[in-house]
Amino acid sequence: MFVTGVTLVLTWCLIALIAPLLATHDPYAIDFGAILQEPGGAHWFGTDNVGRDTYSRVVYGARLALYIGLLGVIAPLVIGMTIGLMAGYFGGWVDTIAMRLVDITVPFPFFVLVLSIVAVLGPGIENYFIALALVGWVGYARLARAEALVLRQSEFVLAARTMGFSHSYILLRHVLPNSLSPVVVYLMTDVTLVILFGAALGFLGMGVSPPAAEWGVMIAEGQTYISTAWWISFFPGLAMVLIGVGFALIGDGLARMLRIER
Repeated sequence: MFVTGVTLVLTWCLIALIAPLLATHDPYAIDFGAILQEPGGAHWFGTDNVGRDTYSRVVYGARLALYIGLLGVIAPLVIGMTIGLMAGYFGGWVDTIAMRLVDITVPFPFFVLVLSIVAVLGPGIENYFIALALVGWVGYARLARAEALVLRQSEFVLAARTMGFSHSYILLRHVLPNSLSPVVVYLMTDVTLVILFGAALGFLGMGVSPPAAEWGVMIAEGQTYISTAWWISFFPGLAMVLIGVGFALIGDGLARMLRIER
């Protein structure tokens, strides 16, 4: 399971890296003489409503998908781990404030909150990243806090305190490394969700703007022709499924190897 997931993800990373070599056409080149051509011949995945090559756009779309997925989890990961570890390790008023912030955020559906923030800030990937940083840290914080609550009572942490090491040293040297396992498993699932939500924003016209070769934008452009030119939406949708399955399999494989309950 883990090997299959890694293979899928690395394949997409390679596709994104050498996209100019794999693409058979310019993904933004309009050809009114090749509008809505079926898959085959010179256009392996067919063409869209303005004659752009769907295959080339899917290949270039891997770059945006991985960029959004991998970059979009950095801020939530750092913020969530920092808040969660401090709340679990120090307890008291620090834990109380952190958990009240979590309680405020958790009752609302994640995508609704992200969509609302993007609507206020305006369309664009940068604002999507801001929304993720404001909302997405909660899951990491809860996991990190749970691990820190256990680790702060462990013998090696108590020994480090007795020896006079600072709290920051203990957190970075002992608590953080030993709390990463469930967080890494959760991270794999989160990357998938960030990619899917980014595509959803593109579909709604609040993420990457046309004519960008982004899978959500491509699906939105093809919905009008779904009954006559199914390939415009099908192939970017299939690409999202494959990359999502890849990260999900990595997460499941890690959970099995680390014996983590999901």
